[in-house]
Amino acid sequence: MTRTPESCDNRTGGPERPFPVTEDELERALRQTLAGRVATPRPLAADPAGAVLRRARRTGRRRTLTGLALAGVATVLVTTGMAQLGGPGGQGGTPTVVLGDPRGFSASPLPTASTPAPGKGPVRAELDLIVGSSLDTSGGERRELTGVSAVDRAQRVPDYGGWLVTSAVTPAGRTLWWVPPNGSAPQVLLAGADAVVVSPDGRQVAWRDGPYLQAAAVVGGQLLAFSRAAAPAGATPVGFAGDAILVRQPERGGVSVWRRAEGGVPGAANPDVLAVYGALPDGRVVGLVSTGTPRQPCVGLLDPAHGLTPVRTGCGTALATDGLGGVSADGRWLLLNTARRSALLVDLANLGTAAATHPAGPAVAGAVAWTRSGAALHVDATGGLVRVRPEQVLAGERPTASALDGVAPGERPVVVGDTRS
Repeated sequence: MTRTPESCDNRTGGPERPFPVTEDELERALRQTLAGRVATPRPLAADPAGAVLRRARRTGRRRTLTGLALAGVATVLVTTGMAQLGGPGGQGGTPTVVLGDPRGFSASPLPTASTPAPGKGPVRAELDLIVGSSLDTSGGERRELTGVSAVDRAQRVPDYGGWLVTSAVTPAGRTLWWVPPNGSAPQVLLAGADAVVVSPDGRQVAWRDGPYLQAAAVVGGQLLAFSRAAAPAGATPVGFAGDAILVRQPERGGVSVWRRAEGGVPGAANPDVLAVYGALPDGRVVGLVSTGTPRQPCVGLLDPAHGLTPVRTGCGTALATDGLGGVSADGRWLLLNTARRSALLVDLANLGTAAATHPAGPAVAGAVAWTRSGAALHVDATGGLVRVRPEQVLAGERPTASALDGVAPGERPVVVGDTRS
């Protein structure tokens, strides 16, 4: 088919007008082309420029949709990650209530893996440890606890709520710090207290301040729901039995129970109770009582609803009265010291029988913390970590102290208690 001269498009065999072309002619041709475009109701059948523009628009729409899809995926991933932080295995636990926007929560970064301090290797154990001014987690992370020193006890707070750290006795009293979980600096909750005790579940704190015993709940790094009661000089909180607080009376006055939820003052003390080590799941208290003729310290299961009266006792091995020891979370085992400065494992389910006590290695020199797998960890007088596994002790093995990496000579690590919740 032969093209006619009127077919003016870019597919003709050659230019219809001769060169050179003046500027006025180019301008006039451009105007004619634009006017023709406006008059045309739809694009020409062959419009390369329009095709390019349409392809560009389709590409832009695809990129926009892809970007929105990626943003949706990112939102799901972030939401899932936040849900996983709320509890183990992605299970949402009880949310931590933050009141008053305590420092360390607003716009703070999530925890990141930290590197070991220069010159020190990471300390690894089944539970967290505090070595000097460093917190070494069981996951291998190390955090410097700025402003924290002379640590005596430490306890995890439930629901990933950080740590509660208590100092040893100083001329200025004891200090209680809250260590936030997000890497912020520790915060002082109590200063100058005569004595401080934290509940095994990390939700309550009791302390002696001047002439008063005080207690509070721990919520979001703050002390709330305060209770206060007058107490004799020298009376100090030493433990918890559920919501009740166990109070050691001065001198050899024994131990009493303060039910702060009911108000009032601590009840009458049982003078035969020498020390308390913890509580069983059913609420009974495990303690050391003076009994028999002649009097001797024995392990006893005590009823807090009736003045800590012993409901069962076990005697035999001469026991130390230093109060160092701890009860397993399931209430089956007690680890404490003997009078000969060695550790003893007591089977509370068989208390009072000849087969209830078992030698368990070096003496306890600080806090005892039980793992969720049922092993007891403590530090001995040399600063070594002792693992007491009941099944191995029953098989005749004797635990020994293991040196920890990163612990300087003379340092004594503190085992951090896991929460019972």
